[in-house]
Amino acid sequence: MKKVQFTETVLRDANQSLIATRLPYDKFEPILETIDQAGFYSAEVWGGATFDVCLRFLGEDPWERLRKIRAKMPNTKLQMLLRGQNILGYKHYSDDVVRRFVRASVRNGIDIIRIFDALNDTNNLKVAIEEAVNSGAMASGAISYTTSPVHTLAKYVEIVKELKEMGVASICIKDMAGILSPKSAYDLVSAIKDAVDLPVVMHTHCTTGLAFMTYLKSIEAGADVIDTAISPFSGGTSQPATETLNYTLKEMGYETGLDDKALLKMAGFFKPVRAEFLEKGTLNPISLTTDTQCLTYQIPGGMLSNLLSQLKTLNALDRFEETLLETPRVRKDMGYPPLVTPTSQLVGTQAVQNVLAGERYKNVGAEIKAYCRGEYGRTPAPIDPEVRAKILAGEKPIEGRYADSLPADIYEKAAEHLGDTARCEEDVLSYIAFPQVAEKFFEERKAKEEQVCKYSIVAVEE
Repeated sequence: MKKVQFTETVLRDANQSLIATRLPYDKFEPILETIDQAGFYSAEVWGGATFDVCLRFLGEDPWERLRKIRAKMPNTKLQMLLRGQNILGYKHYSDDVVRRFVRASVRNGIDIIRIFDALNDTNNLKVAIEEAVNSGAMASGAISYTTSPVHTLAKYVEIVKELKEMGVASICIKDMAGILSPKSAYDLVSAIKDAVDLPVVMHTHCTTGLAFMTYLKSIEAGADVIDTAISPFSGGTSQPATETLNYTLKEMGYETGLDDKALLKMAGFFKPVRAEFLEKGTLNPISLTTDTQCLTYQIPGGMLSNLLSQLKTLNALDRFEETLLETPRVRKDMGYPPLVTPTSQLVGTQAVQNVLAGERYKNVGAEIKAYCRGEYGRTPAPIDPEVRAKILAGEKPIEGRYADSLPADIYEKAAEHLGDTARCEEDVLSYIAFPQVAEKFFEERKAKEEQVCKYSIVAVEE
């Protein structure tokens, strides 16, 4: 009997997709032991935007959050999403910082590190993969799925072969926009299975309504693991429902290893959690709907909402249709990057600026200049030479790998700057990833502890 395993995403991607990662630890702590007993291949619990949001909005130390989850879930492989040389931030970091971050992630409880690059530039994956393997974790090499004239089956297979040479334990097809069709999924999984002897993990979103069909055709072609979300946090811009696919696959004769009673308990737990976020307005009902515009404009759901937000701020919502048309043009000019963090933000913001300025590339931000300089890596296709020349205005592009040009003492300087404020290596790494946000968090942490200490002294005196 063929076995298909599940990765549960409710603690990371599902809540990131639906409620902007605003799920604090104390909201899900009571259900962790049940998730641990449900029989998942892995639980995605960390990485992506969780690190930033914990520090910025939730007042939580992301490292402590991970350790707490690990203590409550000793039997399930814990998984994180890492942006290769970008780690969990929005720019490239030195190799030393990447290695330290990977080691610390494993030390604090991570078993599987899914590593991707926004441009599918394997130069940006190599160090993180190597360190994950050396640290005893499973490195899952991800290809960011997109469609364009240069994103062919042959190209994806070429990337997969490189990832295998680097030592990955599995290949993940990361369809962040939900645009991978059932037929394309079947063809891609088949091609990868023919090329390398590695497990294939499928990741998609329900944004366009294709996800359930895409998963079934992927499994038919030999996919080994699928990413799903427990039903209250499934659908829309999130993943397909865990229980639905578990039921379907079992009926079709597949073995899933999942405990139906545990899934029922998980669903019962997260229903009132979803209702609370819906009532507060954090969960926008639109996020739960199907939006097929992605199939036309190749724009992920999160990027669409970000474009709307930018235009609303600028009192230019009436220019939305123009922006939708401009976005694929900018993407083509930029060498067809997959639209995933951070390239989705770069392309989207530039499209807005082009439309509002009335002249293409009249106004460009620092990030798009850095992209054109080569700081983000090798683009899938060459950047349009005229556009690049206009943006760089005589400045020469970088030759070689950008990370090689970064200072080797970033960590040491950060540690020196923080002094006694940093209590451990993890604090320094938090600061390197998000300097201002981390420093504010450290100040608030100290103030809370002093307040607790003050109350303790008063209690003793009384």
